[in-house]
Amino acid sequence: MALRWGIASAGRISHDFVAALKTLPADEHEVVAVAARNHENSLEFAKTHGIQKAYEGYLDLATDVSVDVVYIGTINTQHLYLTKLMLEHGKHVLCEKPLTINSTQTKELIEYAKSKNLFLMEAIWSRCFPVYKELTHQLKMGTIGDVLYVNVTFGVPIDKVPRVSLKKMGGGGILDIGIYTLQFVQYIYRGVKPLKVCATGHLNSQEVDEMANGLLLYPDGKSAVVSCCTKTLYPNEAVVVGTKGQIVIPTFWCPSKLITPEKTFEYEIPKPGVQLNFQNSGGLAYEADEVRRCIKAGLIESPMLPHSESIELSEMMDSFRNDLGVIYPEDI
Repeated sequence: MALRWGIASAGRISHDFVAALKTLPADEHEVVAVAARNHENSLEFAKTHGIQKAYEGYLDLATDVSVDVVYIGTINTQHLYLTKLMLEHGKHVLCEKPLTINSTQTKELIEYAKSKNLFLMEAIWSRCFPVYKELTHQLKMGTIGDVLYVNVTFGVPIDKVPRVSLKKMGGGGILDIGIYTLQFVQYIYRGVKPLKVCATGHLNSQEVDEMANGLLLYPDGKSAVVSCCTKTLYPNEAVVVGTKGQIVIPTFWCPSKLITPEKTFEYEIPKPGVQLNFQNSGGLAYEADEVRRCIKAGLIESPMLPHSESIELSEMMDSFRNDLGVIYPEDI
């Protein structure tokens, strides 16, 4: 039986998510409803994607008994409220990153999902790509020896996009793209908390970060350096350095390639039959499949990104923002 999806928000990322879903078997995934604040937007979205029901506002989506799970693609400041609304009405949730604005909200939301015994996952799609599975295999085999250093950069010119530049929309590079660099470091040093996290950077006129550089120190001489920027293009790759060599992953947040000292691994990413808004967005299908697998297994969290790691990520982002002086109304 197909997992029946509801879509909260008719924006660009929701478009790509639904397009990616259509690359998967129709008897496994079905989109049955979409909701947006503006009814014209939800109607247009439904027409584009062949969705039967289009709602104005999100309550009707939350109470729709035909919906099993909701994908939330709204702006950051709406994540806590909308995710709780869906959970309150018995819906599983896949919520776009960041799960919430800060670690206090993240802990609150996860506890609420647990109290409802419903599945909740932060949509850090990177974790579900085949490259990450191969990366894990290569590290376990000791291909590059003992990992001592990780370097990750992510910079794209998006500083004119309101959801990125405005504080009232939960903007800033750390929450938008810096989270990808931090989750990668977390993945490499999985299960080990950093001894120290510190950051420097620059803020825009709205007092949210447009550039951030961070250092993370780990036990046993291990460390990581991450950089994110919303004003220009960076190399946008992850480099994992060990005692026997290094692994390089271009476009590490949505990768199709992994380069080891001896071999390059390449993977074909699903290609929807419509134009997409973001790079390699067909790969959103991987996380959708993971959601289905977990729900069918009766899980309330994914081992690819368990709740504890979403909390740790939010705490690291809090630390970065504290060092830079980025304070949202939700922090007070």
